[in-house]
Amino acid sequence: MGIAETLEYIHSVKWQGSKPGLSRTRELLAALGNPEASLKFVHIAGTNGKGSTAACIASVLMKAGYTTGLYTSPYLIRFNERMQVDGEQITDDELERMTEEIRPFAEAMEDPPTEFELITALAMKHFLYKKCDIVVLEVGMGGELDSTNVISTPEVAVITAIGLDHVKELGPLITDIARAKAGIIKEGGDVVVYDSDPEITGVFKQAAAGLGATLYQTDFSRVSREEFSLDGSGMTIEPYGELFIPLAGTYQPKNAVVAITALEILRKNGYAISDADITAGLAAVNWPGRFEVIGREPVFILDGSHNPHGM
Repeated sequence: MGIAETLEYIHSVKWQGSKPGLSRTRELLAALGNPEASLKFVHIAGTNGKGSTAACIASVLMKAGYTTGLYTSPYLIRFNERMQVDGEQITDDELERMTEEIRPFAEAMEDPPTEFELITALAMKHFLYKKCDIVVLEVGMGGELDSTNVISTPEVAVITAIGLDHVKELGPLITDIARAKAGIIKEGGDVVVYDSDPEITGVFKQAAAGLGATLYQTDFSRVSREEFSLDGSGMTIEPYGELFIPLAGTYQPKNAVVAITALEILRKNGYAISDADITAGLAAVNWPGRFEVIGREPVFILDGSHNPHGM
């Protein structure tokens, strides 16, 4: 198949829809030799800020010298954006080849995978093929029943800001949403959470306690200075001093602190991440389409939001 036929197959009608449960993803990955079992992950769930936080963490890990995979959704311009290694999107040739390998296994399944489940399996194969040291893995929807949740205990789990979204699938209450996101917390793992809302945090604390996981609540008081411009966000964060990320928006310093907290846990657990890596990695973050300035005279900003909390 050429790239057009490959994408037509991936997006074809028979894969469409969202069906809860992990059984199809597990069955497909098992047929492929369980590539996810040979990979290490930073797993990221949340309503808003997942992408920015994932981009920050991946950028720092790259600066630290790790071969870093990044799995995100949706894409803005090219499907290939969804799977990146060290900032490079999967090539058309790689995508064609991986799809050809996976197709017979997917079509042999009695209960066929959804589009997102197929793409998740593709990504796992790609990241293993590229010999990633670690993969920053963004949840598609929810957490507990999202196809990315087939992984075992990640190096660290991250739950970003929680708001009302996908209420039909995840439940009408904010605590229902939080419980779905808490599904990525694994036994004995470490988890970083954004929210300070007592009701939401209570859900996360209960989930972590039940699994013997260690919960880290992000300390936003570490930020003592914030400056915003069309070029990005400047901030002072203890103990690193002045930092800059080329992402505009008053919410980005909080995303940066969440990312730094996760990176500090990785460092505590043996990853060689220096303070200089954190400074340089944040300064090099690239995350298009999120309050992106694409014109100055006149000022023209491209931004996207899919829920009131994001707006």
